[in-house]
Amino acid sequence: MKLKIASLALLFIAAAATAFKAPSFKGDTYKVDVQKSSITWTGKKFAGSHNGTIDLKSGSLGFNGKKLAEGNFTIDMTSLKDADKSANLENHLKSDDFFGSSKFPTSTFVIKKVTGGSGNTVNVSGDLTIKGVTQAISFPATLAWNGNTVTATADKIVVDRTKYGIKFKSKTVFTDIGDKFIYDEFELSVKLTATK
Repeated sequence: MKLKIASLALLFIAAAATAFKAPSFKGDTYKVDVQKSSITWTGKKFAGSHNGTIDLKSGSLGFNGKKLAEGNFTIDMTSLKDADKSANLENHLKSDDFFGSSKFPTSTFVIKKVTGGSGNTVNVSGDLTIKGVTQAISFPATLAWNGNTVTATADKIVVDRTKYGIKFKSKTVFTDIGDKFIYDEFELSVKLTATK
C-alpha cells in the first residue's frame, strides 16, 4: 500500500511539473550579429543635443515563418560613446546621475507582443530594463529579408528616462530649473542583422 501511494505521489509530481512548465518556442531562432548591428542614441537639452552609440552585447529574434514572434536583447551600458568624443560627457552619462553603468553594466529588452502593421512594418511591444527598473515600451519596426538573414530597423524608439529613476536636470522633477533642463525623453535608433 505504501509503495502504491509513493508511486501515485511521484506520478502526481511529474504531471504537475509538466503542466507548469513554460512552453518552449516552436519557431525559428535568428541570432543577432552584434558586429553588423547598431544602436544610436540622441538626448536633447534646452541649448542643444548630443548623440552617440551604444553596443549590443547579444540578441536573438524568434520567427514563425516570417512572422516576428519574440526577441531578447542585452545592451552593454559600459560601451556608451558620444559622437563628439567628449570623455567628460561619456563619463557623466555612465555615472549615477544617468545610467550608473558600473553598478548596472547591462540593460535588456524583451519582446512581449508583436502586431501586424502595413507591409513589412510591425508594432513591437516589450519590457525595457534600465538600472534594474522595467517598463513597457512600444514602437514600430521594419523587417527586410535576404535569404536566411533578416534586418530589423526601428528608427525612433522614445524612452522616458524619469521612469527609470534618471531625474538629473529633469524639468518635470525640478520645476524651478529654468533653461538648464535636459528633456526627459531620449531617442534610440536600432538596426539589427540576424541570421537563422
